[in-house]
Amino acid sequence: MLNQLFPNVNWEKMWEATYETVYMTTISTVATFVLGLAIGILLFLTSPHQLWANKVANFITGSIVNIFRSIPFIVLIILLVPLTKFLMGTIRGTNAALPALIIGAAPFYARMVLIALREIDKGVIEAAKSMGAKTSTIIWKVLIPESLPALLSGITVTAVTLVGYTAMAGIIGAGGLGQLAYIDGFNRSRDDVTLAATIFILVIVFIIQFIGDFITTKIDKR
Repeated sequence: MLNQLFPNVNWEKMWEATYETVYMTTISTVATFVLGLAIGILLFLTSPHQLWANKVANFITGSIVNIFRSIPFIVLIILLVPLTKFLMGTIRGTNAALPALIIGAAPFYARMVLIALREIDKGVIEAAKSMGAKTSTIIWKVLIPESLPALLSGITVTAVTLVGYTAMAGIIGAGGLGQLAYIDGFNRSRDDVTLAATIFILVIVFIIQFIGDFITTKIDKR
């Protein structure tokens, strides 16, 4: 049945491409969560009336975030070719796509982190400060726990976005389902290969969204 619907699909290649897409998405999502969380917290703490209120630091950090958020991902990949080659020794393959994926997604997630932190009741933060809590304690015991559902929801959206980024990265040789759909499908006029790759990408997105929503619902006690 499958061979009739998808006569040109090499299923071994399809599964290998799926693994590459999941690999790139997983690694870049974890790195984006850590980096984006750090940047988002920095943006929050350096904003007016916060613990590290500093207009200059906040402006510089916010500007860098806005610049990288504004650059289309396909252009960012090209701009980062020298950095990618320096870090990875090559500009092709799944690992070579990671710098662009992380740098492209971290600013996006950092803004989500900032929004989540701004939703925290100011009274909770003030209470912690009045009790003499250190900044590190406020970050780990107040900011992150209080905003955790929103942080997890945000990283779920970011992970879904990263799946799309991996597909674009595949067009320039990063591997994965995007490369398979473009080279084996589009370039060779094999619509069934493109369709199959698209279905696999959709399944990955649905799984990520389901897991993210499930965990967020379990953690959110409101």
